[in-house]
Amino acid sequence: MPDTLNHPELLAPAGSLEAFFAAMESGADAVYCGLRQFSARAKARNISLADLEGMLAYARKLRRRIYVTVNTLIREEELPQLAETLADLEALRIDGIILQDLAVWKMARDHFPGLPLHASTQMTVHNAAGVKMLERMGFKRAVLARELTLEEISAIRRETSLELEHFIHGALCFSYSGQCLFSSWLGGKSGNRGRCAQPCRRRYSYRQKYGYYFSPNDLSAIDLLSDLQKAGIGSFKIEGRMKSAEYVANVVSAYRMVMDAPDTQRKESLSQAKDRLKQSFGRLPTKGFLPGPRPTDIAIPSMKGATGRFLGEISALRGGEITFKSRDRLHIGDRIRIQPKSDQAGTAFTIKQLRLGRSTVKAAPAGSLVTVPSSFRDTFRIGDAVFKVSSEQAFTMSEAACRRKLHQAGNIPDQLDLHIALQGRDLTLTGRSGPVEIRQTYEVPVFPATDNPLSVDILRGVFERSGKEPLSLRDITSEPLPPVVIPPSRLKDIRRLFYQAVAQNLSDASNTARQKHLRSALDSLLPIAPLVDGYKRQITVAIDRLRDGHLLNDPLVDRIILPMTASNVQQLAKGHRFTGREDKVVWDIPFVLLGADWRESRDIVRVLTASGFHNFRLNNLGHFPLFDGMQEVTLHCGWRLFTVNSQAALAWKELGISTITLYLEDDRANLENLLRRETGLPTEMTVYASVPLITSRIPLRGLRSDSPVVSDRDDAYRVTQRGGQTVVSPETDFSLLNRLSELEDLGCHRFIVDLSHLGPYSPRGKLVLDALRREGGLPATSSFNFERGME
Repeated sequence: MPDTLNHPELLAPAGSLEAFFAAMESGADAVYCGLRQFSARAKARNISLADLEGMLAYARKLRRRIYVTVNTLIREEELPQLAETLADLEALRIDGIILQDLAVWKMARDHFPGLPLHASTQMTVHNAAGVKMLERMGFKRAVLARELTLEEISAIRRETSLELEHFIHGALCFSYSGQCLFSSWLGGKSGNRGRCAQPCRRRYSYRQKYGYYFSPNDLSAIDLLSDLQKAGIGSFKIEGRMKSAEYVANVVSAYRMVMDAPDTQRKESLSQAKDRLKQSFGRLPTKGFLPGPRPTDIAIPSMKGATGRFLGEISALRGGEITFKSRDRLHIGDRIRIQPKSDQAGTAFTIKQLRLGRSTVKAAPAGSLVTVPSSFRDTFRIGDAVFKVSSEQAFTMSEAACRRKLHQAGNIPDQLDLHIALQGRDLTLTGRSGPVEIRQTYEVPVFPATDNPLSVDILRGVFERSGKEPLSLRDITSEPLPPVVIPPSRLKDIRRLFYQAVAQNLSDASNTARQKHLRSALDSLLPIAPLVDGYKRQITVAIDRLRDGHLLNDPLVDRIILPMTASNVQQLAKGHRFTGREDKVVWDIPFVLLGADWRESRDIVRVLTASGFHNFRLNNLGHFPLFDGMQEVTLHCGWRLFTVNSQAALAWKELGISTITLYLEDDRANLENLLRRETGLPTEMTVYASVPLITSRIPLRGLRSDSPVVSDRDDAYRVTQRGGQTVVSPETDFSLLNRLSELEDLGCHRFIVDLSHLGPYSPRGKLVLDALRREGGLPATSSFNFERGME
């Protein structure tokens, strides 16, 4: 196990084979990569299993590590494929899997015990309670939320022994990771399925003032590596599985330079590293939240959301030729991207010809008015921005060269412990690798030793060479050896025969274990069950204020959901409004609980349970420890806890959940597939809500909820800032109120109508309740992904 606490790991992205070798050659201790399925960067080139096997062999010889991302939400129909993938990864003895969906946790823990578990930042673990929950669940490492300060990280470290990983460089999401529905809302391309279309990077207007309001700058914590290590971070993670090998090489080598520098040379190394980072073609750097909870440079609306080094704006066009004054040196082979002022995607191409005036040149200095021909006609406009995204000096390795290197690495070696005993003429070898043990006895000629008798060192010299077999001798021990010699040729023959037998046994054992584990996992998947009639429809209405609690007097409403806030509890203390009906109130725990907020929530839970309330809705793993030692509570699973398959539902059931809320961005096909599985848990579904497209800790100064933020496509969004959180919601609400009978036919009979943003007695709130009564549609609403599908 790596000593990440005293010697932090430098962890690099490997979205392609070329990026993998760039990371290895530039000094990464480990890389993380995604396969071509179940990766939160589905647009990256990603890695095949055959590639991964070669990468592991290459990395093991360098004593480096590889982690594989399985960090997307898993559709019900994908569970068999997930089982196959986990079986393959376990057979390859991968160093860890990074996961989001608890289906992956449950299946790996129950059926693939050889897979070390890392909790993805997509799980939004942001406090000590969340990390301690991961410890209970058997995780080895937590990738912490990027919204934490150094002080908050230190507080987490003091309460856990779990390995902690944190991002140190690369792109930031405006939203808490795992909690952004923006891309999915616009076109069904879910960020939690690895298909984010990055609408946050587009231009918006607020009161007719244009800006990139939701586009954060890039994280660069190179000044804070010592502080991060002192805070308890054991793995420094670089973002960028969508980035080029050149980016990976530049960034990894820069951080390696600083991490390896002696204290006396730290300042000089830091200066050199920052110069190198300028070549990585990112956005403006920010330290994010690490220095404190209110950063001023993390999101600057006047800064374009595009990556790359800004060169200038197009000043003239002629056919496919563009002319602009370049702020930076340009060279044949540089790659540039033209970014329109609208929110449309940019166009990138490599410079094959470059002109200064009428002269064709190979390079142009900074400040030059240059003309660059392209093959694109009628694509660009005067005023479009020009960015350099790659240089002619890029790290390059062809696909063929990458594969030659993988082939030369051979197979992944098995670690072998060897014990030797010599009795008379019988040499007995006992080899152990993982759970496999093999013992063989060979007859050997022995001769009295006059000089240099048989010893452990002599035997190590013979057996540390494994020949063609993928074995690596880790340790060798022996019984007391007599003062004899054995001819070296005989020892080499024995080594060859023994290692052949060991390799065959290990291969057989691996194949047997893979088939056994895979069959166990596949057998655990729930079959389709017949639908059961006779369920009564149950309606739960979410409200924001305690004073609207008399909505329970409406015969339409079975239960209400109330935010578990200090103000609501204080109002409760002034006059108990629910005597005898406490079981009809579900208290909704705030999604984010940082530091003292968690301790305050624990006190509130105790007050509420003492007052006779026992229903609580959880929205983060860090909420579970709030109820440690409590028996008389009923825990409900909010939609933020991701239930898109039956294995995740079973996982929540195991953790103490009594009711699950289906995922808000899911579609009809998957909902039907999931609801046909008998998990033993009642399921609820939100059928009306304002969808929080972004939930963020980043403040948006000067924006108020009384005016919308509008896209270039005239889509309008409300920005609400309260309690240290920024929430971006569409002005169009989500509604399936006209589909309740259809949903019941699918197998769901419990429905949540979320009016917390409207109030049940506002004009709009009354319209919603009326539509609920008559099961009618509402104008100006969206069915989200229900019909069009979630990719």
